This record gives sequence, C-alpha cells and structure tokens, in this order.
Amino acid sequence: MKKVAVVTSTRAEYGLLRPVIQELRAAESETFRLELVVTGTHLSEQYGMTVQEIINDGMRIDHQISIPVVSDTAVDISNNQAKTLQTFAVLFEEEKYSSVILLGDRYEMLAIAIAAVNTRTPIYHMCGGDVTEGAIDDCIRHSISKMSYLHFTTNDESRRRVIQLGEDPERVFNYGSTSIDNVLRVADMSMQEAMESVGITNEKYAVCTYHPVTLEGDDTDALINEFIDTIKAFPEIDFIVTKSNADQGGARINALLDEAAAKVDNMHVFTSLGVRRYLSLMKYAQFVLGNSSSGIIETPAFHIPTVNIGDRQRGRLQAGSIINCGPDKEAIILAIEHALDDGFRNACMNLTSPYGDGHTAERISKKVIEYLDKEIDLKKKFYNLEVKV
Repeated sequence: MKKVAVVTSTRAEYGLLRPVIQELRAAESETFRLELVVTGTHLSEQYGMTVQEIINDGMRIDHQISIPVVSDTAVDISNNQAKTLQTFAVLFEEEKYSSVILLGDRYEMLAIAIAAVNTRTPIYHMCGGDVTEGAIDDCIRHSISKMSYLHFTTNDESRRRVIQLGEDPERVFNYGSTSIDNVLRVADMSMQEAMESVGITNEKYAVCTYHPVTLEGDDTDALINEFIDTIKAFPEIDFIVTKSNADQGGARINALLDEAAAKVDNMHVFTSLGVRRYLSLMKYAQFVLGNSSSGIIETPAFHIPTVNIGDRQRGRLQAGSIINCGPDKEAIILAIEHALDDGFRNACMNLTSPYGDGHTAERISKKVIEYLDKEIDLKKKFYNLEVKV
C-alpha cells in the first residue's frame, strides 16, 4: 500500500486543496490511499474550529494534529514552528508516506516541510513561484520550493521562477490554480441564498478580508482604523468581512474587527464563511476589498473588481480588474469609487483569468498517481541557467 498525505492547516488553503483531495480520493484503491492530515487553526476555537467545515464536506480525516497557534509575537511564531517540526517529524517517520502534498507559504508549512526533508519524505508543492513582497510568506514559499521534488505552479511566470531557483523544468508543471476549479464548481448558491446565509438583504455589498502585512512595521491599529473608517464612508454598501489568519498581528486585527462590528451597522464580521458560501457571496458582490490572495486569484474569474490594499500582494500576477491602492482611508475610498464605476465594471466583464481553466486538480491528481510508480531520487541536481553578471 502506497500512501500520499495532504496537510491542511487553515481555512483558505483547505479551499485550494479540496479539489485535489477529491480527485485523489476518487483514485484510491487496494494499493493507494490518500490521507488527509488536519492541523493548525482548523482545530482552534479562536479561529472558528474550521475542521467542522471539512467534516461537513464529507471528507475522511485520517489525522487531527494539534499544534500551537498563538501568534502575537515573533517568539510565538518561532515556538509554534519548533513544536510543529517535532510533531510532524514523528508523523512522517511513523507513516512512511510516498509523498506529502503541501500548499503555499505559511510559517507552519515551512516547519512541516523541514520535517518531511528530515524523514526523506518527498514534497509535492502547490503554488510555488508566486511573489508577495509585502509578507514573510514570500521567502517561506521559495524555501519550501527548494525542499520540494514536484512543483505545481499556478501560472507561467511562477513556473519560470521555480526553475530560476534551480529546479529541473521536467519536475515543474503549470497546471493553473485550483481556485478556478472552485469558482466553476463550488460557488453554486443563489444570490438570495448566499445573502440570507449571512443575514443581509442589501444586494449592494462587498466581501472583505484584511491580513497582517508581516514585513512592515506599521501600526496595526492605525491600518485597521483606516479600513473601518472607509467602511463607514459607504453606508449604502454592506461589508461582509472575514477575519484574519493566524499570522503575527492577526489576533489583534480580529479583535478590532469585532469591536467595530458592534458599532458599525453596515459591517458584518465572520470568523469563517466556508469555501462554498465565501465564493458564492463573492460571485454576486459589487467588489472585493482587502489584501488577501483570493482577491487577486479568484475574484477576476467572477469578472468583478478587486480593491487591493497595500503591499501584501505586491508582485503577484494580476488581472486588469485589480485596483491597487495605499492603506489610508482617502486612497481606499478613491479605489472603491473606481470599482463602482460602470465603465470599469463593464471592462472587467471581458477579462480572462491568468490562473487556469478549471481543470487544475484533475491534472495534479494524474501526475501524483503517475509518480507512485516512479523512483524518486531526492539527491536533486541544481538546474543551472546561464546568468550574466
């Protein structure tokens, strides 16, 4: 029996892994098993206990592994990584997986990747090669790429960057983003059903997420107050806000959002909406607001504008429907007014997403199955590109 593991630690990354899990589960047999390992904020009451969303999806969970998620300081993050490394090294040593599928760039995924390397477990990495210059995620993502054997990038630019890191082009595949798979298959709620699920009746609404900008020393309170003041400036629009992730500063953001939601009538805050409800609400929104990657990747596929605040996503491949702005109230207001302009909204209708055609999970699954019968040599050669200096 050959076993492949998929590890998920947050609500957002589970949404991207979900189509791959489904495809690989459909391929299970007497000789192959796909094991789902659930950890991180999925198992935290503070972050919504989103393991329940996985259970509600009917997913078999093979391992639930608790790791610390307190993230108020840099020391907290480092302690979390140390414990995660120890815990997952034990798991990988015991289970002897043929490979482990990891997605993205979170700090706990870096620790899990190190545990895989130490136990000689091949890593198949999703979403490598992307650039987000405003967050520590950027260097974490590239580090995981260097530890990985197979690479499933979301676009051609990212594929070239992974090869530039010294990875053999024969092991780097641009299959697009599974977010587009979700856009086409999961966002199936009607507008009325989606709105009723969050208790709003106003069809003029926006979907928002604001994460910490981890490489900036800016005052979190000041940034979120600018964001909240912007919401107050548009009383005719309802703002559906999902809480921040477990990055350093995320807990403070969430506390400020909860405090504001009790006072601002057109602001509705949720710990987690789940993939289906989140994408269905996005589908009918006037625009998406914040600094999450979902505004860059998923939103253009719905042909609606994104107001992308600040530098967190700087460097990521963008469609023409993205409006970038500074983090101050005046800049955000101007960007929202542009997003509401009929001419710009009409232009968004004619855009094509640069992140794939909705068959990403199918392609990834086939490649993973194909490699079950291949001999994997972890002694990778550095793929040299000719560089003039």
